[in-house]
Amino acid sequence: MRHLRPLAALLLATAAIPAHAQSRSASPAVAPIAFTERTLPNGLRVFAIRDTKTTNVSVQVWYHVGSKDDPAGRSGFAHMFEHLMFKATRNLAPEQFDRLTEDVGGNNNASTADDYTEYHEVVPANHLQRLLFAEADRMAALVVDPASYASERDVVKEELRQRTLADPYGKLLAIYYPELSYTVHPYARPGIGNLADLTAASIDDVRAFHQIYYRPDNAVLVVAGNFDSAQLDRWVDQYFRPIARPSTAIPRVTAVEPARTAAVSRTVYEANVPLPAVLLSWHVPADRDPDYAALAVLDAILSTGESSRLYQSLVYRDGLAQAADTFLDTREGTGNLVAYAVIAGGKSVADGEAALRREVARLRDAPTTAAELARAKNQIVTRAIRSRETAEGRATTLANSVVVDGDPRAADRQLAAIDRVTAADVQRVARRYLNDAQSAAIRYLPLAAKPAGATDAPIAIAPTVQVTPVPRPAQLVVATAASPGDRVPLPVPGPLIGATSPHPVEMRLANGLRVVTVERHDLPLVTAALVTGGGAATDPAGRAGASSLAADLLTKGTTTRSATQIAEEIESLGGSIGAGAARDGGTLSLTVKSDQLARGMAVLADVAEHPAFAPSEIARARAQAIDGVTVQLADPAGLASLVATRAVFGDAPYGAPLTGTPGSLKAITPDDLRRAYAGGYRPDRAALLMIGDVRPAQAEALATRLFGGWSAPTDAATAPAAPVTPPAPRTIVVDMPAAGQAGVVVARPGVARADPGYYPLLVANAVLGGGYSARLNQEVRVKRGLAYGASSGISARRLGGIVAARTQTKNESAADVVALVEGEMAKLGRTPASAAELETRKASLLGDYGRAVETTGGLASVLADYLLEDVPLAEIGQYAAKVAAVDPAAATRAAAAALDPAAASIVVVGDAKAFLEPLKRAHPQLEVIPQGAVQLDSATLR
Repeated sequence: MRHLRPLAALLLATAAIPAHAQSRSASPAVAPIAFTERTLPNGLRVFAIRDTKTTNVSVQVWYHVGSKDDPAGRSGFAHMFEHLMFKATRNLAPEQFDRLTEDVGGNNNASTADDYTEYHEVVPANHLQRLLFAEADRMAALVVDPASYASERDVVKEELRQRTLADPYGKLLAIYYPELSYTVHPYARPGIGNLADLTAASIDDVRAFHQIYYRPDNAVLVVAGNFDSAQLDRWVDQYFRPIARPSTAIPRVTAVEPARTAAVSRTVYEANVPLPAVLLSWHVPADRDPDYAALAVLDAILSTGESSRLYQSLVYRDGLAQAADTFLDTREGTGNLVAYAVIAGGKSVADGEAALRREVARLRDAPTTAAELARAKNQIVTRAIRSRETAEGRATTLANSVVVDGDPRAADRQLAAIDRVTAADVQRVARRYLNDAQSAAIRYLPLAAKPAGATDAPIAIAPTVQVTPVPRPAQLVVATAASPGDRVPLPVPGPLIGATSPHPVEMRLANGLRVVTVERHDLPLVTAALVTGGGAATDPAGRAGASSLAADLLTKGTTTRSATQIAEEIESLGGSIGAGAARDGGTLSLTVKSDQLARGMAVLADVAEHPAFAPSEIARARAQAIDGVTVQLADPAGLASLVATRAVFGDAPYGAPLTGTPGSLKAITPDDLRRAYAGGYRPDRAALLMIGDVRPAQAEALATRLFGGWSAPTDAATAPAAPVTPPAPRTIVVDMPAAGQAGVVVARPGVARADPGYYPLLVANAVLGGGYSARLNQEVRVKRGLAYGASSGISARRLGGIVAARTQTKNESAADVVALVEGEMAKLGRTPASAAELETRKASLLGDYGRAVETTGGLASVLADYLLEDVPLAEIGQYAAKVAAVDPAAATRAAAAALDPAAASIVVVGDAKAFLEPLKRAHPQLEVIPQGAVQLDSATLR
């Protein structure tokens, strides 16, 4: 929840681009961000983006200090300080900041990058004044006491273990990549830090850091959403203008990273690497450099979408990589273009590295084609439109431009510059920055592959890295909490701005296909989704993953289009297409600019109606799926969830892994795939959603033309299996000796989505683990610092459901965390939550729901879930009332019936020797299964 801004999401079944590497794109189709700007006498820059179409407001404060500014011997300090900003202030009690946001239906979070630390909140617009008061108070008078400091430092250590040590590829991206990339600039120091430096930091270090950097002349305030401009100015003046501007200078990093003139290469071996990986990086100039635009287009040509060069060559054609991607990691100073590949099972790291270098060389040696250039620009345009769908997204874009580029219009100018990029520009920057002699390479291999007698060439922070001295203030200012009677009272919320529920318009074609439209004309964007029946619940025994694999294959060729043609056609429109299976059905989705809707929908219809299931595509998709599952099984949290699901459902349809196991995927035949497709992809069991800049008449005409000739089979649709009695609960330890952390799941059967008890259980679960302020997170993280976060969730489906509490903790505290989770689950069913607590959790649910339907993709996802679980679409307008109707007695009954831990299975995946004995004392019946012996194809797990 308070988090280090990630370098990349290397959960390699999906290979997502990291958040800070998302290219800002170029096109007249993307309207400039309209804002006002002023600067207070104390130096605070204030930007306002007014949007009366939303009922919310986003408040963001960005400080021009990040991980590069960490003091010597205190790596990870800026990030740890970010966590402490959510503690007490002179006028706010500890954790009250979360109460001001989450408890009224909003949210808050923060992130630390190398160049900045940002804090952001979204709340109902009538709470704006309260958030401005709170942000000003923590800028002026943060209170850091020894207890909260010690607790939050432990939380950061757990975050380090979770994100970096437990993740199979965490060290590659979070530690080794920055350390090898820089020899002089402090960007070399990993932002997450290390355990030793975190332990060494003192409370006075924290207070000094706040005094030096957290000041109005080093901050940017952005407010976006529904507000009165004159009133906003008055509130900003009231709360922020009195904050004094210090007379001391702000320390600034002046180090300049020299150009790399000789290639650098390292090989490292780690204990928990399911598939080898290789990472290459090249220095690129700062984000504000004129060459940014050409580099952004180059990056998109290399890796955006399945028509990209890396996917087509390494993944699709040659099968060298399970995933291959790039990201443009531009910063205030020298950045990097990074290319990486996770090597497919049985393939060579050397071949993967050579293929990456070959694709980069192609960009240097020959101009890109006109089609590739246009496709890359269109993809960037659509991504830019999507990033600006919400007030929060526009605020983030503007704030990043101000802090990183020094210009609030930088993002819009970069969009225009990208539109002007030529093939010659792309080749020029490739030749200038991406030569082999300018590269740094990391080969990341499993420990078992290390040759006998081999000596390590470790990757570490270079001794030549220059850390900017951070002087201790001559007089340390220590803020103290005011007594309750002396605190400045919080402003009273203003009048609530009512929300308008989405209004689905529905019709049905003669062949039975439902067509549902929701109009939104603010942006030129449409998300379409074909929602079908079938799903993983219908997978045959021993064929887990059949529906998921069949869905993956839909976009891999039709009777008239190849996989490459499908990708090129959709991505040339700037769109994206994808398919997936759920337990009770599947979804085939498309997002495209509205002026390209007809062309995109023609491809969607072809994919839905005429999949080819070619043998070569089946073999390729099967191999990729097996590699993806292999990565998942090496993650302690991921494996714990899979084991818990099997323990709760046993042999029932929901028990097998959704995406299969290596064994079941190998057993799936082409006939299994065709049956999985035929069971769900038929018009009488499907619904077509179109959300966004489209009118119902247009949607009906498109659906009739493209899907009207789709015939339903004459045979009856396969009925899903009937619910079965769940097996007896189990306590299972999966021994993973190399685990950097233990994954903990406590799970038990829940309710079906149509069950009258669904809404009471939804509210009860929100009290238990539905957010930062919920009980599990308070007990495990906030009070004890035992985890980065602890939560619970319910998954309610047609045939029943599951309730699961999840967390990760250091191996030594796993037994303690299990006991805490069990205790909170039991307590909720015995003692009613107070009406006040229930109201805050309801507000949190309603706020989450409102934000989920704010974008076209989010609304399509919510409606698709309704269709999959056979929920009337009219319920989208009844959700708030049904949540509000749950009283304490109903929530307590739901908790007693569906949260009682006596019926729960407990799964802990980690280094068993660290927690087995205390866990066994509490649960003498526990089973121990070695990691390599887990059999997810069997209900016995053996």
